[in-house]
This record gives sequence, structure tokens and C-alpha cells, in this order.
Amino acid sequence: MKKLFPYLFLSFFIIACGSDKENKQKENLTTKRKDLQVPSFNQSRAYQYVADQVAFGPRVPNTKPHRLTKEYIINQLDSAGAKVQTQDFEAETYDGEIWNLSNIIASVDPAKKKRILLAAHWDSRKIADKDTERKNEPIDGANDGASGVGVILEIAKTIQEAKNKPEIGIDIILFDGEDNGEPYGMASNDPSKTWWCLGSQHWSKNKHVPGYSAYYGILLDMVGAKDAQFHKEGYSMKYAPSIVDKVWDTSAEIGYGRFFVNNRVGPITDDHYFVNEFGKIPMIDIIAHDPNSNQFFPSYHHTHDDNMEIISKETLKAVGQTLLQVIYEE
Repeated sequence: MKKLFPYLFLSFFIIACGSDKENKQKENLTTKRKDLQVPSFNQSRAYQYVADQVAFGPRVPNTKPHRLTKEYIINQLDSAGAKVQTQDFEAETYDGEIWNLSNIIASVDPAKKKRILLAAHWDSRKIADKDTERKNEPIDGANDGASGVGVILEIAKTIQEAKNKPEIGIDIILFDGEDNGEPYGMASNDPSKTWWCLGSQHWSKNKHVPGYSAYYGILLDMVGAKDAQFHKEGYSMKYAPSIVDKVWDTSAEIGYGRFFVNNRVGPITDDHYFVNEFGKIPMIDIIAHDPNSNQFFPSYHHTHDDNMEIISKETLKAVGQTLLQVIYEE
């Protein structure tokens, strides 16, 4: 026992030192975050941004609600002090329509060299193909589109109002024409063509500034529903695993870990795929996932249940506050 005592003492010493080091690291992180003075994300205002978009009616391209929503978003970004422009273009749909589409692009603190990209899509689906009723009518898209836009609008407004600004600049791209893939279960009439994500495909091959890039990007898609879960999506982990870990770890550290689940799931061909593949910017996707679904998505996806009744201020807060924390820690 006497011979073992020095080794036991050394083991306890090493464990104690390791514990002290870990505690000091946590204290330093806490102190750093207090010094950053990250502003509070206003969940009520974000919720109102979502409600305002839905109130115009379904945001289907070539319709009045689509035009009115475009004007509304531009006005909100402008009032938040961002430099705003649009990228207007035409695209053909899977059923032969020609749509007039607009990617809405904005820059917060455009003079700052280090930049990150926040993105969402602002259009909504023209059919409710996963519903049992009114399948050929457009959906509200409160979560599928409007929630991501609402969070981004609030982030821009929060930064404008904050006394302390982040050290990095923020670019915003709100993609159009994302939500018009073929009806659920229909085989593509052109296997070489991705009929959804039209705006991100166009921008990734025709950037608004030649050679534009960003340190990384974060896409928000369906980020406002009650009790939402965001898992680590496959393409995000392929192209930008360190950014996924940064966001998920930050969320857990500030108390929102129940929303950001530390679990890897399969890939989804969303706007971030084209930004990664063609735009060559590492971008992750924060997107709602239902682990009990055989379709990846929660049950309201592409149905009329995707309305304001499912939108939660708490979920909007979890996503928005996490992103503000990530932005201010860069």
C-alpha cells in the first residue's frame, strides 16, 4: 500500500489539475461571453415578422402576395440599415410556367472584410401535395420559408440597435423559387434538372458580386415550429462539419441544446447544397427534422398545417439567440 501511495497521490493530483483546468476554461468562456455583451434576440418581434409575411397570403411567384412580400422584406432590411439589392431573373418550373423571381440580397456593415452569410428562402409552395384536402391550393408556409426570414430580419434589426457591434460583417441572401419541386411521389420529367431551389442555383452560378465569398454560411429553413428539433444534416457535415459543431455546441452552452440535437442524419438537397457545390462557400443547414418520420420532415411539411398556429416564439428565440452568439464570438 505504501508503494502504491505515491502513484495514487499522483493520479489524484493529475485529476485535480485537469478538473481545475476545465473549470478555468469554463470560467474564461463565461467571462469572454459577458465581455462580448451579446444583445438579446427579440422573439416577439421575430414572430411578428413571420406573421406579417403570412398575412400577405401565399408567397407564390407571379402573384400579388409575392410582390407585396418582396416590398415588405426590402423595407424591413432597409430600415435595419442594411444595403439592399435584388437579383431578378426568370426560371422555368417543372410544369412549364415561366416565373419572375427575385433573390433579395443585403449587407450589414459592408465595409468589414471578414463576412458570414445568412440565408433563407422567402417564397412558399403553390400546392399542398402532402395534405389530404385542398391539395392543389397554395400553403401559408409560416414555417417553411417565413420563419427563417423572420429570424434573419430580427438579427439584422438587433445588430442595428446594439451599442456594441460584432467584429464581422453579415451578408443576407433570401432565395426565391425554392419551394416548387414536383408533387410528392411524382417522378421528375427531367432527371438532370432540380426544379426546386431555383434561386440558390441561379445565385451560386451568377453571384451578385463576381468572385464573392464568405467565411461560411448558415441556411435557415423551417426554424420556428413548436418543439422543433434540428439534427446535424448530411451535406452540412460533408461540407462544413466544424461550422455545424460550432453552432450546435454554442446552442448547448447557452441553454438551447434541446432544440439542437447532437445527432447526424441524412442529407437534404436544400439551398445550402448549391451554395456549397457551385458557390464554393461552406454552408450548413438548420432545418427541422422529425426522427419518427420516414420523409425526414415533420408532419406539417407541404400541408395547410404549416400556418401561424405551429409557430413558437421560444423556437425562434433558440435559433436567433444561438446565431447572435455565434456571430459575436467570431
